[in-house]
Amino acid sequence: MVFSSNVFLLYFMPAFFLVYFLMPKKTRNYVLLLASLIFYAWGAPEFIIQLIASLIANFFIVRWMCKTEKPTAKKWLCGLSIFISMGLLFFYKYGNFTMQNLNALIGLTGHAPLTWKRIMLPIGISFFSFQSVTYTLDTYRGINQPLKRLSDYMLYITMFPQLIAGPIVRYCDVAQQIRERESTMADRLQGFYRFVIGLSKKILIADVLGARVDQMLGAAALDPSSLGDFMARISVMDTGSAWLVALAYTFQIYFDFAGYSDMAIGLGRIMGFKFPENFDNPYTSRSITEFWRRWHKTLGTFIMNYLYIPLGGNRKGQARTYLNLWICFLLSGLWHGASWNFVVWGALHGFFICADKLFLGKLMKKIGTVPSVLLTFITVNVIWVFFRIENIGMAWTLVTRMFAFDFSGFAFAGNAQVYTIMAIAAVFSFLTLTGWGKKLEQKVYYTDYSDRQHVWVWIVAIIAFVFCVAALNATSFSPFIYFRF
Repeated sequence: MVFSSNVFLLYFMPAFFLVYFLMPKKTRNYVLLLASLIFYAWGAPEFIIQLIASLIANFFIVRWMCKTEKPTAKKWLCGLSIFISMGLLFFYKYGNFTMQNLNALIGLTGHAPLTWKRIMLPIGISFFSFQSVTYTLDTYRGINQPLKRLSDYMLYITMFPQLIAGPIVRYCDVAQQIRERESTMADRLQGFYRFVIGLSKKILIADVLGARVDQMLGAAALDPSSLGDFMARISVMDTGSAWLVALAYTFQIYFDFAGYSDMAIGLGRIMGFKFPENFDNPYTSRSITEFWRRWHKTLGTFIMNYLYIPLGGNRKGQARTYLNLWICFLLSGLWHGASWNFVVWGALHGFFICADKLFLGKLMKKIGTVPSVLLTFITVNVIWVFFRIENIGMAWTLVTRMFAFDFSGFAFAGNAQVYTIMAIAAVFSFLTLTGWGKKLEQKVYYTDYSDRQHVWVWIVAIIAFVFCVAALNATSFSPFIYFRF
C-alpha cells in the first residue's frame, strides 16, 4: 500500500483515524500497531512473519544485553541483535547482487554458473533495519533505556507513516512520544496540511515528470537485457532531450521523496508525533557537502553517528578522514540499491565531498551564491543519471549526449507540459534563495495559524486533496522511487 493510492487515501486513512481517535488514549498505540502491521502486510504479506519474528528476537536480546553485567557478553549480544537486522537486510537486498557477481567471477574461470532462486525484495527493508540498529546501539551506549513492552518496540519499528521510506527516526527522539503524547486540534489540522503538501508534490509534480522520464528512457533504462534498444535510442538523442530527461528526473526524485517525507511527517503530526525533517531545500546548496546536509538528513545523521564517527571520523589524520568519507559514501550508494551504478553514484559524491575539503569548498565561496548553487545543481543533476539508470554504460552514454552540444532534433512544443511542471518545480526548489521565499516557507510549514487562517488553509487543503485524488484516478501512475530501497 502506498500513500498516493485510492486504497490508502479513500479507505485506509479515513478508517484508521476514525477508529484511532474514537478509542481511549491508552489503547491508541495498539490501534496504531495493528494498523501498521496491516499496512505492511498489504504490500509484503510473505515477509510479515519474518519481520515480526526478528522484532521479537531483537526485543528480548536487547533486554538481555542490558541485564547482563559482563562487558564481553554485552558486546556479543549487541552484535547478535545487529546481525539479525543486518543479516535480513543483506539476504533480501544483496543476495541476488552477490550471486550475480559471484557467477560473473565463476564465468571467467570457464565453469558453469551457480543456479539460485531470485529473492524478492521486501519494501522498506532498509528503513526498518536501520531503525532496529539505532535502537540496539543507542541502548548499548546508554543513550536510552530498553523498552519494557514488546508492543512499544514493535510500534517504534513498524509505525506505518515512516515504515516504508523514512524519515529514519532514532528511538531517543520519539521515546517520550510513544509513551505519552498529545494531539491537539491544531496538530491535526497542521498535520493534514503537511500531508496534502506532500501529496501534491508527489502527484502533481513528481508523477507527471516521472511518466515523461519513463517514456523517454523506456524500460531499457532499468532492464539491462534491453541494452541494444536503449543504446540505439540514446546514442542519437540530441543534447536538449538528454538534458530534459536528466533535469526531469532530478526534480522527480526530489519531489517524490520529499513529498513522501512530508506525508509521513504530516500523518505523524496528526497523531501527536514530531518526526525529524528529512529535507531542507537541497538544490539551493552551494557545494556537495552542503547538499548532503540538506538531502535525506536522517540518513546523513545515521551515517554520521553509526558509521563515520565509529570509523574514526576526522580524528585520525587527513588521509584517514578522506578514506572514512569514501567508505561512508560508497556504502551509502550501496544502501540505495544492490547494483554497481549505485556504488558509482556514491563514489562520485564521495569524490566531490573530498574535493570540497581540499580546495573546491573555498572556490565555491569565492565565486558567489548564484554561480556556486548553479554549479552544484548541475553536478548533482549529472550524477543522478547514474542513480536512475542501472547499467553504467547506458548511464555514461546519456551523460555524453548531455555534453554533445547537438540540438538538431530538439522540439520544445512536444514537451510544453513537462517544461511547465519543471518550471513550477524549479520555483519551489529555489524559492528560499530569496528572503521572501524563506518567509513564505516558514509561513506554510511552521506557523501556528489563527482560527480565521485555519478556515482558509483548510479550504485550500481540501481542494488540493480532491484535485490530487482526481489526478491520481486520471493517470494511475504513482510509484514511490524509494520503496525499492
